[in-house]
Amino acid sequence: MLDRRMFMALAAVACAAVFAPALVRANAVAPFDQAAYDAALTAGKPMLVEISAPWCPTCRAQKAVLDELLTDPKFADLVHLDVDFDTRKDVVRALGARTQSTLIVYSDGVEVARAVGEVRPEMIAALVNAAY
Repeated sequence: MLDRRMFMALAAVACAAVFAPALVRANAVAPFDQAAYDAALTAGKPMLVEISAPWCPTCRAQKAVLDELLTDPKFADLVHLDVDFDTRKDVVRALGARTQSTLIVYSDGVEVARAVGEVRPEMIAALVNAAY
C-alpha cells in the first residue's frame, strides 16, 4: 500500500510528465525588447525573431507550427522574440524586414537564416535548427 508521501511523489512525477512541455514553452516567447535582443546577440545565444501581426493568417499559421516545434526540449535555450509589425515599425526597419510573417534566426551573434511567409513545418523546423 502506498503511503501519503509516496503517493504525492508519484503524482508530482506524473504531473511533470504531462505538463512539462507546456511549462517549457510557457515563457519562451516574449515581446521584442532591444536590451534582450542585444544581450542574446552579444552572448551568441540561439535566437528566433518573429515579425508578426495579429490580423495576419500566415503569421497565425507560423505561430501554430512554432508552438508545437518549440516544445522540444532541445530548444529550451532559444531566445524567442516577437516583433509586432504594426506597432514596432522602427524594429521592423532596423531588422531589414519588409513584411509581417518574417522569421529571422541568429546563431553566435549573427543572422544565419531568414524566411518570409513560410508555413511548412519542415521548413520552419530547418530554419530554427539553423540556430544550433
